[in-house]
Amino acid sequence: MIEVEAKARAPEDAEDRILRMGGILIGVENHEDIYFRSPVRDFASTDEALRLRIKDDGVYLTYKGPKLDPATKTRLELTVRVDDATASERLLESLGFSRFAVVRKRRSKYRLGDAIVALDDVDGLGRFVEAEISADQESPADKARVLEIISSVGVGRPIRLSYLELLEIARSSAAASAGWKSAPAKPEP
Repeated sequence: MIEVEAKARAPEDAEDRILRMGGILIGVENHEDIYFRSPVRDFASTDEALRLRIKDDGVYLTYKGPKLDPATKTRLELTVRVDDATASERLLESLGFSRFAVVRKRRSKYRLGDAIVALDDVDGLGRFVEAEISADQESPADKARVLEIISSVGVGRPIRLSYLELLEIARSSAAASAGWKSAPAKPEP
């Protein structure tokens, strides 16, 4: 499945804008996203991700392929539902994957025609709006549609970075402003 997605900062009136466009609230979810490092390749350099998402309605393991275009976050996304988050994480660790980061957010989801629009309150980052269309293949019309939604609801230009990438930048900036060149090393015992 190809996920055609764009996101931007959300203004205070984002929900009103979505509703005025005809959006229908379909749910509110809490997400805990656990990201993993691969033992065989650097996901940051290949622009991939492996994520275990814990939601109110279950647990999902997702592979995200590299972004396919320069304007949106369009990429291959493969997701399977799993029964047990702890067992799934242990399985991945047994294969050499290691927990890298956790992203937590509260998501309000709206249906807007063929798109899902989400208002995300992301711990450590603030509020964003995402527009997404799932398709069997890339489509210029789908890309134009998600960009149109984002320009109508969001603030500023679309952001191609993931929440994980944005959190890493925020952490690096915080470390730099505290005088560290990188995250502080753990003291030796």
